[in-house]
Amino acid sequence: MNLMQAFKMAFKSIASKKMRSFLTMLGIIIGVASVVIMVSVVQGQNKKQMEYLEAMGDNKIQVYAYQNYGSSGNVSELLYEYCLGMQDLVLGVTPQIEVWQEITIKYGAKTFNTQNWDDWDKRMSLKLGSDQYGVCNNYTLASGRELSFLDVDKTNRVCVLGGGAKKLLFDFVDPVGETIFINSQPFLVVGWYEPTGVEGMSDMDNMVLLPYTFNRTLNNNQDISQYVVKAKSASATTLAIAKLKAFLGGFINDENGYYDVYSNNDWSDQMQEQSLMQSLVLGAIAGISLLVGGIGIMNIMLVTVTERTREIGIRKAIGAERRSIIVQFLIEAAVICGIGGLIGIGLGCMGSLIAGKFLIQGMILWPSSMITIGAFTFSVVLGVVFGLYPAIKASSLQPVEALRAE
Repeated sequence: MNLMQAFKMAFKSIASKKMRSFLTMLGIIIGVASVVIMVSVVQGQNKKQMEYLEAMGDNKIQVYAYQNYGSSGNVSELLYEYCLGMQDLVLGVTPQIEVWQEITIKYGAKTFNTQNWDDWDKRMSLKLGSDQYGVCNNYTLASGRELSFLDVDKTNRVCVLGGGAKKLLFDFVDPVGETIFINSQPFLVVGWYEPTGVEGMSDMDNMVLLPYTFNRTLNNNQDISQYVVKAKSASATTLAIAKLKAFLGGFINDENGYYDVYSNNDWSDQMQEQSLMQSLVLGAIAGISLLVGGIGIMNIMLVTVTERTREIGIRKAIGAERRSIIVQFLIEAAVICGIGGLIGIGLGCMGSLIAGKFLIQGMILWPSSMITIGAFTFSVVLGVVFGLYPAIKASSLQPVEALRAE
């Protein structure tokens, strides 16, 4: 018997018992679909997080530092002056402050609120930073200018709009030179940034940037403890982190405060490692369903061997070799699992699209070719492995005994 005849007999056997064949495939279908959906969701989440980090910018150093009341020195001023002395490594430094108090932002008849949690796309955020805020946070100036050192030093009533805030307040009109009202106080718009384009991260664009010296009046003079330092390159990032840790450690200790310095580059590596681990864990969990499906394949193939005992006896009586009997049953098991795998991949693709829409903020989630090919290959291999014992049992039947079977 050649392979073509074996495949024809396998499809004929499956077609003759459609319901039984489908129920046999069900474990494989569920297992493959689960693997495809779970791994796709993890990869989609990782992609979304990576997009967010990329929008924030590479070589971005996060600094968290504060001193207890009564300690000498001002962390903001000391850090700013120190980073100015590292111009060969650092492009800029800024406090990273978001005003969590309820703030109203108004232009003409349009009014927005920082506490509008019901409509995330229309919620404004108020950020406070230095003249280097745009550089440190990877914003691109579309029109106008950045905040200046004098704006910060003199607490000038000026602001820079994010791309989303500009659209909400001004639509397609250039806002530079216009005046908006923040808690009824007038602020001159001196510039606005291009939209970051990160899907589902509207808070990065729907923001209004003010000099951080407004922390006293708009943020109840909260302690400033978070900063962003932008390094020139990946190698400069590593060296700058080491220097910043040494600098902060020189005047901050466990008795008078706390500090921590880390890079977004580290987060990126950690996220990729976590994504890989999540994919492996979820894939293993879904693989349990495939294992159950494989046991079902073995069971139904043993039943098939029993049903076709006379056929096997006739074939062996006329000279069929054991190898041809084994190949026939292995092909039948592989075909059942292969069809189940294809159906599972189809359901997995549809499930991934649905999961992307509802779980990852409308992201179009489509399984990679590596996932689909791997899932299909594994399902076929599973059929061969679990079909091996029934195939060997069929090939071991003695012709005389097999022909006596009813």
